[in-house]
Amino acid sequence: LAAQYERWTLPLAVATSVPFGVLGATIASHFRGYPNDVYFQVGLLVLIGLASKNAILIVEFAAQNRKQGMSAGESARQAARQRFRPIVMTAATFIMGSLPLVFATGAGAASRREIGTVVVGGMILASTLALPFVALMYQVLEDLSDRVRRKRSSSTSESSHA
Repeated sequence: LAAQYERWTLPLAVATSVPFGVLGATIASHFRGYPNDVYFQVGLLVLIGLASKNAILIVEFAAQNRKQGMSAGESARQAARQRFRPIVMTAATFIMGSLPLVFATGAGAASRREIGTVVVGGMILASTLALPFVALMYQVLEDLSDRVRRKRSSSTSESSHA
């Protein structure tokens, strides 16, 4: 992502979505009494991939809005508005598609129930909290990056005048 965006700050905004998914997965597993085992970790892999994909969509649209001349705050808000519906539809479809795993019965049902619990619990929290948080972190990191750039350019211009 750093190579694609040619900056280090934007991938950091994407990475902020991951803790929400992990927290949701941990809470859901704890309530159902599941341990942190290999099934939990397999569920996390799936969950982190989808949560990151949603965050990438927000950051990508925010970066495009920024190139069109919007401020960091406006581009983040607009990107969150632009991608809200597709992200919620994708998350809802994923959650509904994973519900049979949560309620599985029969041979091998314990592993399916644990994986289902992890991905459903994590996706619920990741899709509800990460959307506004990723947009906010994009804005914060963009503003910070702009300040650093301005500071560098002013110190460079001051040194060239001396």
